[in-house]
Amino acid sequence: MSFTRIHSIFILLSLAALAGLLGSCDSQTPVERATEANILVLGNSAEPAALDPQIVTGVIESNIITALFEGLCGQHPSNDGKHLPGAAASWTHNENFTVWTFSLQPNGKWSDGTPVTTADFLYAYERILHPEFGAKYASMLYYIKGAEAFNKGEAKDFSGVGLRAIDSHTLEITMRAPIPFLPDLTKHYTWYPVPKHTIEKHGGMLAKNGEWTKAGNLVSNGPFTLSQWVLFDRIECKSSPTYWDAATVKLSGIHFLPISNAYTEARMFYNNQLHVTYTLAPELISYSKDKYPENTRLETYLGSNFLRLNVTRPQLSNEHLRKALAHAVNSQSIIDNILQGGQEQATGLVPNMGEYKAAKVMFYDPDLAKEHLKKSGLNPAELSLTLLTTDKEAAKVIAEALQDMWRKTLGITVNIRQSEWKSYQKAMSDLDYDISTGGWIGDYPDPTTFLDMWKKGDGNNRTGWSSEQYEQLLGTAELTEEPVQRIRALEEAEKVLLSETPIIPLYWYTQCYLKHQSVKGWHPLILNNHPYKFISLEKTTSSPKP
Repeated sequence: MSFTRIHSIFILLSLAALAGLLGSCDSQTPVERATEANILVLGNSAEPAALDPQIVTGVIESNIITALFEGLCGQHPSNDGKHLPGAAASWTHNENFTVWTFSLQPNGKWSDGTPVTTADFLYAYERILHPEFGAKYASMLYYIKGAEAFNKGEAKDFSGVGLRAIDSHTLEITMRAPIPFLPDLTKHYTWYPVPKHTIEKHGGMLAKNGEWTKAGNLVSNGPFTLSQWVLFDRIECKSSPTYWDAATVKLSGIHFLPISNAYTEARMFYNNQLHVTYTLAPELISYSKDKYPENTRLETYLGSNFLRLNVTRPQLSNEHLRKALAHAVNSQSIIDNILQGGQEQATGLVPNMGEYKAAKVMFYDPDLAKEHLKKSGLNPAELSLTLLTTDKEAAKVIAEALQDMWRKTLGITVNIRQSEWKSYQKAMSDLDYDISTGGWIGDYPDPTTFLDMWKKGDGNNRTGWSSEQYEQLLGTAELTEEPVQRIRALEEAEKVLLSETPIIPLYWYTQCYLKHQSVKGWHPLILNNHPYKFISLEKTTSSPKP
């Protein structure tokens, strides 16, 4: 850990020096120029894997896609649980929430002026569910009657899926069970419409080459359109004049910068080059709170950080080895010594959420870890494991801490494999790893957002694990209309997941970042989905200075 402290001191001194140099300059800063041009400049961590709403799975991509596209219901700027009109002007449901009817905006248009109709939604949903398309996130639509059977090739006719266009602007959705939280689901990008007329020009429904999402080709229905995409440099969006609620949009544009190094990103903010950072490096939290108290944000974030264990690997098919690895991890030490952002030690996967009580299954117990290793019958000296993580500096530090814990407690040597974002995502999808760092940010405020992905064959499972008992409990919960009984069934399902340990929960997230004082309308949200149409920029008399 001494290297980390020395490294942190060096970073802080360097940043302070750079910020001091900036203070002597009288010229207009990049943030001031961007504010004057009404352009919001955001750090966005990495180059997005794609901008097709139906093939991506990450937060990095979602941040951009939610500027370009809009689902049936819209995000509220300050209340996660409140639903605003989006591509739909209004909606109704039957008594038990199994049939929903959405009335589309009468003047809803794509950015090329073509009307947004129910045909676009039906096309989008058929595309993401088509078994040959292979969408990793198709399971987000399994709540629709017949959707899972069609996606898995068990039913060949899409007309059997519970979707019906009553007319060009009225969409009826029949659910497989009572789903009172459907408006929350429709805010997720997997439920967004896609432009049939544009996709058909660029390879058709099953094409995944991304041609239709390139600048100049991409047609979207959200408050912004894609104007430029310079790889590994920036993605530029501009406000859309055809958007149905264009009068509400205050920004002229947004620039997303794929800044992969958190220290570089912080330096850019300190130097007034960014309005908002994607994150804040742990070593810089105390410094930022001291020097930039008005700009430092530490907020509740509905997310869980965990390790995936590839149970298809011979060594990790041993449940006792998985449990040994789990109980040898002191995640509180990681929080206190590395993260330092007010995160909470995860005793289970799902954080406390309303009536849902977090499981108390995961805990640090080196003696219990050693017992499980003994029961595994495996010789630690003969084990060969590799931990896959991203190429972030903070990710490396956490990986080294885990590596040290497993070596000291269990005598197991675990190598570290760092990969850039796209390669990291592909390795997990291909099950090309032993242990992998991972995390999940809630797509909607319900425990199923954390639990549904561990079903067999789900594109976000990526562990090779499945359990009939687990899925039966999830099915029971889905068919249970009484809210408390439903929650109890979900809690039992989580216990099954954790008892077999295909994952090791580490901590529940907080969102740590820096925000310039010129940014208005940006409120704390547990899903961190800030609707850009409500954000504005105002000139300030001062910029952040240490």
